[in-house]
Amino acid sequence: MQFTAAQIAMIINGKVEGDAMAAVAGFGKIEEAKPGQIAFLANPKYEEFLYLTGASIVIVNELLELKQAVTATLIRVPDAYTAFATLLSKYQELMTQQLTGIQQPSYISPTAVIGENIFLGAFAYIGDNVMIGNHVKIFPGVVIGNNVQIGENTILHAGVKVYFDCIIGKNVVVHAGTVIGSDGFGYALQADGNQTKVPQIGNVIIEDRVEIGANATIDRATMGSTIIREGAKLDNLVQVAHNVEVGGNSVLAAQSGVSGSSKLGRNVVLGGQAGIAGHISIADGTRINGQSGVTRNVKKANMAFTGTPAAEYSSTMRVQAITRSLPEIEKRLSELEKLVSQLLSERLNAE
Repeated sequence: MQFTAAQIAMIINGKVEGDAMAAVAGFGKIEEAKPGQIAFLANPKYEEFLYLTGASIVIVNELLELKQAVTATLIRVPDAYTAFATLLSKYQELMTQQLTGIQQPSYISPTAVIGENIFLGAFAYIGDNVMIGNHVKIFPGVVIGNNVQIGENTILHAGVKVYFDCIIGKNVVVHAGTVIGSDGFGYALQADGNQTKVPQIGNVIIEDRVEIGANATIDRATMGSTIIREGAKLDNLVQVAHNVEVGGNSVLAAQSGVSGSSKLGRNVVLGGQAGIAGHISIADGTRINGQSGVTRNVKKANMAFTGTPAAEYSSTMRVQAITRSLPEIEKRLSELEKLVSQLLSERLNAE
């Protein structure tokens, strides 16, 4: 399937500079692209490749000033990175729209309600009283438990497991192997030293436009709901514990974890392997550096933290700078001690 520069410009609201009928059928990185592919340039670090690339079309920022002639047709936009992401999304949407129908073998409960134009891959299982909206894509090996609700245009990739009573909104993407609604980690220590399991009878609610990476785990609530708010993005291998609330448009990088009953505000960012202790609140716009551990409430919005236990970023950087200087400070202190000792000795001798 080919698209011309003129057609692409209409999709991303760009302005063509060059041959408007130049056509492409694929994507490529600007340093590797070949004729018939489209690339983009957003980072000035790669500008040299703009003059060398084999790409037929390149999306660039509208303010870019050319230093020499280019062979590719350019499409100028306010933000090349965002425009290219939009184009990729449209392409992916076009490809997935072609998937429809129910492959066999698969199982659909007689009490399930299935929307129009869905795709159900082979070996998928749809439990009792499930409600699935229109244009949903469910890939092979997906298991959807009883009473689950799934909104329209949602995509569940291969091997996703959604336990009973969970609710998934519209335009959600869940990647392969992720588990939604598994039991929260709740046990009560008994007098005899044994751990008694606390039943987890709540559910998970995933609101609209959420994307969840591969092999992530979102535990069901003990009571009530574990909630992933609208627009949040969770990377691969993220763990969200029971009764957690992840705020809208928050971003959790790979291997980060949020312990039970903690609340993350809107636009919170967790770096890779960051950890949030249980029963604490994190203010809107908080940024947690990778491998940091947050053990107390963060009450002030739009602050950055790093370290374990996590502390405010700028003060921590100052502490680290001082720490690196400790050998030199120790040396100077030793010299001062020797000097003081020498002066005292001279004074005693003078007396």
